[in-house]
Amino acid sequence: MYSIFTSRHEVPAKPARSGPALVAALFLLASSSTSAAPDGLTLNDALALATSGSASAKAARASITASEHAAARADQLPDPTLKLGIDNLPITGPDRFRPNADFMTMRRIGIEQQWVSRGKRQARTELARRSVEAVEAAHLDKVATIRVETGKAWMTVLYKQRALGLSRSIAREMESDLAALQASHRGAKTSASDVLQARTELLLSGDGVDAAAQDLQTALFQLRRWTRTDAEAVSNEPPNLDTALTRSAMPNLERMHPAVLNARRTVDLADADVGAAVQESRPDWSFEAGFAQRGGQFSNMVSFGVSIPLTIRRAQRQDREIAEKAELGTRARLEYEEALLETQSSFETQLGQLESLKRRIARLEKELLPTAAQQVEIALADYRGGTGTLTAVFKARRAALERRLQVNALELEAALIWAGLELRLIPQNMASGGRVAE
Repeated sequence: MYSIFTSRHEVPAKPARSGPALVAALFLLASSSTSAAPDGLTLNDALALATSGSASAKAARASITASEHAAARADQLPDPTLKLGIDNLPITGPDRFRPNADFMTMRRIGIEQQWVSRGKRQARTELARRSVEAVEAAHLDKVATIRVETGKAWMTVLYKQRALGLSRSIAREMESDLAALQASHRGAKTSASDVLQARTELLLSGDGVDAAAQDLQTALFQLRRWTRTDAEAVSNEPPNLDTALTRSAMPNLERMHPAVLNARRTVDLADADVGAAVQESRPDWSFEAGFAQRGGQFSNMVSFGVSIPLTIRRAQRQDREIAEKAELGTRARLEYEEALLETQSSFETQLGQLESLKRRIARLEKELLPTAAQQVEIALADYRGGTGTLTAVFKARRAALERRLQVNALELEAALIWAGLELRLIPQNMASGGRVAE
């Protein structure tokens, strides 16, 4: 493979020029030996590790399970009440504390059942179901945040790896050229000033390598925070930066974006809460039946009855609770509209930024990088022809590196925007299963 930074151990007087391969080499450099290790951590593996190992995601899943248990018991009647007692036991006179002496004394056993209407139980079930869905949507929102942050961390590591590879490559070339220049200086063919200038350029390149290595280490720390693994590199398999969310897909935001889905589920929950409040305003009746045993010379008895709560101040209690829930529903609807508008605006802005960055990257790769490669060619040819200096070659190479790093930085910026767009969407395996797809 050709490289614009091809090593050589001696400097011939007039070697043949490298030819057009130098122009193409600048494009190949970032994806060849200077790129990330092919067997490093992939993006999909990083996302899987982050979502499965996150404590916040586990907590959200536990909330879903808890809500499901609550929903399962929502339509059940309250447990019946067993009643035991002694009625009319004398406490004075000759028959005091004797349960069989007085004809009014009875040993009583009974049962009481509070009856919850079918409409009220259905409203409670609907409220519990909507609560599960709301918790589920909140879980998806949490997962989306984890995916986005993990994806951004992974992308940062990838492009910092490429930047480090580029910096190391040019530093190696400069070291090789400087060694040849020093040998030439010892033969009195090169001035000490040229050697000193070349060494200065090499030191600047070495500092660039150190800075790139530090940036990469910082990015790896951030990636480990999300994946909880000690990955030292990521694979050189970046996504194609295409996103499922286009402007034509904006009407489907409620199904695709967890924040909008969460706001919609909050509205559904508020509506169910209003319905439950209306049903709860109707009192529950309690039915009771009992058996009373008296002394042998007296008749046993049975009794039954019903208890009806009296809603004396309905306007101040039940009606106000219904009004409260209705206002909360209004708030949820307004927040949903705001969330939808904000998400649409944010996504349209990010889509525009991503498209602009793609165009800029394509233009720079088509125009700027070939020009930088040609400048290196010219400087190298002048040096080999005896009309230029190695310092000029070094500067041309550093300029070419800066142009490649500029494109690399734009690619990272585009990748971060893509992660914020694509990885925030509900994953297909979640969107196609269970209540999430509803």
